Amino acid sequence: MSFRLGLTGGIGMGKSTAAQMFRDLGHPVWDADAAVHRLYAPGGDAVAPVAAAFPGVLKDGGIDRAALRLVLADSPDGFQTLEGIVHPLVAADRAAFITRHDAAPIVVLDIPLLYETGAERGMDGVAVVSAPPAIQRARVMARPGMTEENFQMILSRQMPDSEKRKRADWVIPSDTMDGARAAIMDICAAIMAG
Repeated sequence: MSFRLGLTGGIGMGKSTAAQMFRDLGHPVWDADAAVHRLYAPGGDAVAPVAAAFPGVLKDGGIDRAALRLVLADSPDGFQTLEGIVHPLVAADRAAFITRHDAAPIVVLDIPLLYETGAERGMDGVAVVSAPPAIQRARVMARPGMTEENFQMILSRQMPDSEKRKRADWVIPSDTMDGARAAIMDICAAIMAG
């Protein structure tokens, strides 16, 4: 049975880079965002129920994420409705991935809203990727189309970094690549040592 390592971190913290470092070490990584993209793509299991709940978001047989964001911005209960549809589908996708990789010593589960959704209960340990606020802000604001308003909305839905660091078993500092890589190698060594 694999050690299930939850990997999380707020927007712009370097979680995707950390996930790739785990992959480079040979550990299978499940990506919650990629799972949602698959579910929203034409033929995905979330397309019909999301399109039914949010008229106008269906485009070319899949969910138009930009249209969905606009609908959610005007709907106070929209996020709860969406999560009620998508979270069970994402959980099923994650469970299938864990089963497929049961022989791997470590399975990394990259979940941006890990604590916010209670997913930590299904993990054997959690690592949080963290960077100073100024680095986080610079990374996020450099993204195409990002606005201060969008950044603040995303932050408002995420648990503060300080709280994530307190709850996590390990912290991966992502202000430098070398620091992140060293922390990841230490985490893997600790898990493998049992």
